[in-house]
Amino acid sequence: MYRAVTRQIEVTVEPNFLPERSSAEQCKYFWSYTIVITNSSEETVQLRERYWIITDASGNQRHIRGEGVVGEQPVLAPGERYEYTSGVPLSTASGFMAGRYQMVSESGERFEIEVPTFSLDSPDIKRVLN
Repeated sequence: MYRAVTRQIEVTVEPNFLPERSSAEQCKYFWSYTIVITNSSEETVQLRERYWIITDASGNQRHIRGEGVVGEQPVLAPGERYEYTSGVPLSTASGFMAGRYQMVSESGERFEIEVPTFSLDSPDIKRVLN
């Protein structure tokens, strides 16, 4: 599990390789990832936008920007948590994702929170130990 905390808002990520949706022969690899956002601050906040940088093992990057997550712009009161699962395809057997969410407080202040960089690894990667 990967974890980041910004302004008392915790984001955890748990990636999961999906072999049933992947094919090494076709260079198609797919992961799901579950994200939990926990608001430990004293103010209500809303997730408005997401920004992802998805990097494959060859160094190719995709930048994804959009409203909310999985079609929602969740509002989290103090102490509340929001969980969702999404997915990402790659043409290589490994890679990583990094990102951030744009939030807005109930007073109208906009700020960004970090999503921890997380690794996407399939069983097809060959590891080399030094």
